Amino acid sequence: MTATRHELPPIASPEEWQAARDALLAKEKAHMKAADDLAAERRRLPMVPFTKPYEFDSPEGKQSLLDLFDGRPQLVVYHFMLYPGTNDAVCPGCSMIVDNLPHLAHLHARNVTLKVVAPAPLAQIEQFKTRMGWDVPFVSSNGTEFPDDCGVGSAFGVSVFLRDGDQVYRTYFTSGRGGEQFLVTHRYLDVTPLGRQEAWEKESHGDAGPSEWWRLHDEY
Repeated sequence: MTATRHELPPIASPEEWQAARDALLAKEKAHMKAADDLAAERRRLPMVPFTKPYEFDSPEGKQSLLDLFDGRPQLVVYHFMLYPGTNDAVCPGCSMIVDNLPHLAHLHARNVTLKVVAPAPLAQIEQFKTRMGWDVPFVSSNGTEFPDDCGVGSAFGVSVFLRDGDQVYRTYFTSGRGGEQFLVTHRYLDVTPLGRQEAWEKESHGDAGPSEWWRLHDEY
């Protein structure tokens, strides 16, 4: 959507802009402090044992949940909505999440392994990865109860695990709009004058519903 003149921000002098920016900066700093406090509370969540002997298919062969850690103490799992069958209806939101993943060396430096897990067979996953140009580590949970045990079923989500020796625990889970924190694309859009251009936004500059405009990156 192209913004019309009356939808644009007001024009101000440099002094007026700086005053408005300073007022917003105070709110941004308060928001950041609240986010820091929330992150600390997240770290204090209790953890629950995960003891079921899941068997994942990976390019390296069969792997257990413990194997997915790659020897590190922490594991982040993105539950990707790619199901057995055709690749013609892949979730564009999940694909955007993978497009936005960081270079994994930065996570490894803090003893975190990240794996994307999908219920489709491994051959189907590899075919889709090739199309998207991804080198992110995917594994298949096909035939396991892992998605259901993590509470995602046929949806998406992010699970975080911690291991103490050979014992694995789940420490965190989020889904729905909780997944937005992993979408760097949205962080950039949120600092632009037109925002995400979705109808639900305050001061909205668009009429699209949430996620209606999302596409696989080769379909725009």
